[in-house]
Amino acid sequence: MIKFFRKLRENMIKENRVSKYILYAIGEIILVVIGILIALQINNTNEANKARVKELHYLKNIKTDLLLNIDNINSFIETRETKIKSANIVLEYYEGKPLSNLNDFNKNILNVYIWHKFYQINNTFLELTNSGNLATISNDSIKNGLLNIDALYKELKGEEEHYRFDTEVLLYEPSFNVLDLNPLTKKFMYDVSNGQAGENTEIPRENFETLLKDTKHKNGFVMAVYEFTVMNGQLATMKNMSEELIQLIDKELKKG
Repeated sequence: MIKFFRKLRENMIKENRVSKYILYAIGEIILVVIGILIALQINNTNEANKARVKELHYLKNIKTDLLLNIDNINSFIETRETKIKSANIVLEYYEGKPLSNLNDFNKNILNVYIWHKFYQINNTFLELTNSGNLATISNDSIKNGLLNIDALYKELKGEEEHYRFDTEVLLYEPSFNVLDLNPLTKKFMYDVSNGQAGENTEIPRENFETLLKDTKHKNGFVMAVYEFTVMNGQLATMKNMSEELIQLIDKELKKG
């Protein structure tokens, strides 16, 4: 084919058909340009397809993280609701309820003392941000949703840090000065494990009666009710945002 066009070009020149040769040359250039453009288009399409496959992979992983996170949030909200309930029960004793059930008082105090920080499952989001690949997600609503959840998570961590300080100053310090925690923790472990751990020890009433006169300690439970309620509100909002984000991701995944 190349020899044919070369021979045709040579014949045109020999026959002094310059004008026709010029037209032919222009046509040949146009064909070459068209060929290049087609090749570029094919290459761009291939690259776009590869980018889309990569994006869909990330979206599926983000959805998995969000679903796991929602389960985690539900568990934390439920657990912290029990701590709010326990703190309110303890406050009833501070307000004058007779200290007739030492086990109940001990169980509810320690339930508030023992708490855990919430850690978000956001491995895919961290991978995207740490690698600078967040732009791989083409849907701005999904990107903004991820960033908003991350911002709320940071607010929650700040609230947890505030509560950690309050527990150390308002709850732990007063009780450490008055209570012998050894029998209390043994009894608590015995009760919550149905006798499988800890020890069914006797709880000293005197130490509790002294602690019930400590306003600082009482304020610790007031703050526990308030701050656990705030944190649960943040978690509930994070759950709603995650569910809305999953809906957006599902729509994007359906596009393929």
